[in-house]
Amino acid sequence: MSNEETQEEFEVKEVLPSKLVKTYSATIMGVDATTVHVEVHAAQGLPKTFWSGLPDIAVRESQSRIEAALKVNGFRWPGMRMVINLAPADIRKEGSGYDLPIALAILAASSQVSSSMFASFMMMGELSLDGKIVPVKGVLPVAIQARNEGFKGIIVPQANEMEAAVVDGLEVYGMDTLKDVIGFLIGLKKREPVKFDLLNALKYPDHPEMDFSDVKGQENIKRALEIAAAGSHNVILIGPPGAGKTMLARRMPGILPELSAEEALETTKIHSVAGKLGRDIGLIRQRPFRSPHHTISDVALVGGGGFPKPGEISLAHNGVLFLDELPEFKRTVLEVMRQPLEDRKVTISRAKFAVEYPSSFMLLASMNPCPCGFLNHPEKDCTCGFGIVDRYLQRISGPLLDRIDLHIEVVPVPFRELNTLQSSESSSVIRKRVMAARDIQSLRFKNEQGVHSNAMMSSKHIRTHCRIDEAGNNY
Repeated sequence: MSNEETQEEFEVKEVLPSKLVKTYSATIMGVDATTVHVEVHAAQGLPKTFWSGLPDIAVRESQSRIEAALKVNGFRWPGMRMVINLAPADIRKEGSGYDLPIALAILAASSQVSSSMFASFMMMGELSLDGKIVPVKGVLPVAIQARNEGFKGIIVPQANEMEAAVVDGLEVYGMDTLKDVIGFLIGLKKREPVKFDLLNALKYPDHPEMDFSDVKGQENIKRALEIAAAGSHNVILIGPPGAGKTMLARRMPGILPELSAEEALETTKIHSVAGKLGRDIGLIRQRPFRSPHHTISDVALVGGGGFPKPGEISLAHNGVLFLDELPEFKRTVLEVMRQPLEDRKVTISRAKFAVEYPSSFMLLASMNPCPCGFLNHPEKDCTCGFGIVDRYLQRISGPLLDRIDLHIEVVPVPFRELNTLQSSESSSVIRKRVMAARDIQSLRFKNEQGVHSNAMMSSKHIRTHCRIDEAGNNY
């Protein structure tokens, strides 16, 4: 073959039609997002699709969902050789949130729609077979990443629009179908970005659902819980069945201070990543109260898994983690809490990466004094032997008990107090005193990074602010 024939063949190969299109999405690492470039290259050749960029099974299965959605909505799956790359290629991608950006990139690469506006928006959403956009997890951190990266806006499922709209400085568009997104991007459908009223969303309810006014008697226990709430201290309630331990514990969030805007955003991010936000909930307004069952596993409590997710102690961040019947939890489960209680964060390490979840929570626990529950009961006799009681109490290690600041004995309330018509002090009244105490602590620690309450003090802070006077030393 001559050089001229070789050159002619080379030039023919060069003019074969091919097209590269990029859309933008994000992947979640811990409670933060990393931008993902969804690249689709389409060229003539045998109809086959190649995937790269460490997609998991859910991402690879998107091909079947997208193909059905395109055909139902009047488009076609291109009969071309396509390479779909999710960059950066060294980070594993998981979940179904890439369906929407991949579908749009395929349509643009096959010249079925224009791609002129793709660079302005970050997108995420799962596609059903009829082209509807299904809600996904982790929209809030993705919206924050879109704003930080300088995108004009973000396109999300309609059910997630209020979650994304929390982020100011970013246009948020909630879409219901694939056709809605295409119509918007090519200019056929005009839509207004979603608005979110942050000040109104942060309003705290005047009368919480669980109120201390419902509790008859137990005034000393209420006072102890008020002190714990003021300093964000860990508490354990010890008493017989029916004494009101659980009832008191469930009313604890009602006396805690309101979430600040920063705390609300941080708490909502964690719940967004875990998929715990309800439909149309933009921002978590009240402090979390998590009460896992005693059969919970280590991973479910602290977080983790093949692709790590936050556990219960992170879902309780800025709120309360209530462990009812503490000795019934597996000892290994309780022991994994020791470090998070000290560090107020959880680090999940894997071979190729590590993620960190915040876990600054109040531990509130309850337990019976013995297996039958009636040790030291004023009216009922305990049926447990001394060895049985010792083995029961040894289910909780000394180091864990040492991290619980207040150990409170709860005794049953006499019938005459339960039967009284006198109303008890409401949670809103108690909360005002708690907030006044927190204000004093905020002023005290205004120059200390990461310290907001007495429970967060280090040994240095204790030496500075908690000096024992002469009367205390002589006690």
